[in-house]
Amino acid sequence: MRTRHHRHHRHHRYPRRHRAAALAAVSVLAPVLLASAAAADDRGNAGASCRTEVDGSRVTAYCHNPYPRTDRVQLHVECARWWDVDADSSPVAVAPAAHVELTERCWKEVRAAWVSHQTVPGSGGT
Repeated sequence: MRTRHHRHHRHHRYPRRHRAAALAAVSVLAPVLLASAAAADDRGNAGASCRTEVDGSRVTAYCHNPYPRTDRVQLHVECARWWDVDADSSPVAVAPAAHVELTERCWKEVRAAWVSHQTVPGSGGT
């Protein structure tokens, strides 16, 4: 049994009006998405890279800034016991290509630790 092949076979999966609507949506959304990606990239390339280590009740953050802008970092430690006072280090400016080490502690166990970042105005970069 032979299968018939249509001469005017449609190669497009979607009707023309759907393709036009999709093209219009892409042309409207593309600049918005590109601007959002550029803004996220700009924020992402401005801060120091930090890692934290917890050793018993002591927390140490090691930060390195590979970017051309100065970043101000601060270590925050939340203690596990209700009576144990949470700790926040003093903010420290991390210059381009510099390393800093921040240390804080609880009396007993550590519940959480994180580093916050703040861009220093007029610190170079783009």
